[in-house]
Amino acid sequence: MAGSVNKVILVGNLGRDPEVRTFQNGDRVVSFSLATTESWRDKSTGERKDRTEWHNIQIFNENLGKVAEQYCRKGSKIYIEGQLQTREYTDKDGNQRRITEVVVPRFRGEMTLLDSKGGGGGAGDYEGGGSFGRSSPMERAPAERRPAPAAGGGRLSDQLDDDIPF
Repeated sequence: MAGSVNKVILVGNLGRDPEVRTFQNGDRVVSFSLATTESWRDKSTGERKDRTEWHNIQIFNENLGKVAEQYCRKGSKIYIEGQLQTREYTDKDGNQRRITEVVVPRFRGEMTLLDSKGGGGGAGDYEGGGSFGRSSPMERAPAERRPAPAAGGGRLSDQLDDDIPF
């Protein structure tokens, strides 16, 4: 077993449109902020309360970066997998700063758009949510999921769906 694991899974809404930067060597990084909100009802007052955490996301994966750039907008709901990285930098005033970010590296990570087409939140022209490069039976239309029952009743075994994954 591995000695340690650095994996972050977030589901939230973009706080700003993705920003693309290109390095001198031609590599690109797509950056945006992601808000995750925890909601609960206060037991003593019955009042609904929220707490929002903001996460800085850096995508170095070329394909996921293109998807984020093309289909994600402020307010888009996404699922993203990456890892935590802390880096140091010097700000404009010469002060040393540390920042912890969620980084999607070049050859790992995952992103799934959770907005549906026309549902607002910036899904744009994309034909529905889902993960790029993967297909789930739940993403298909209900009519595509199972064959219609055999006409005239047929045997029960003929009507069962044999596409069980286990």
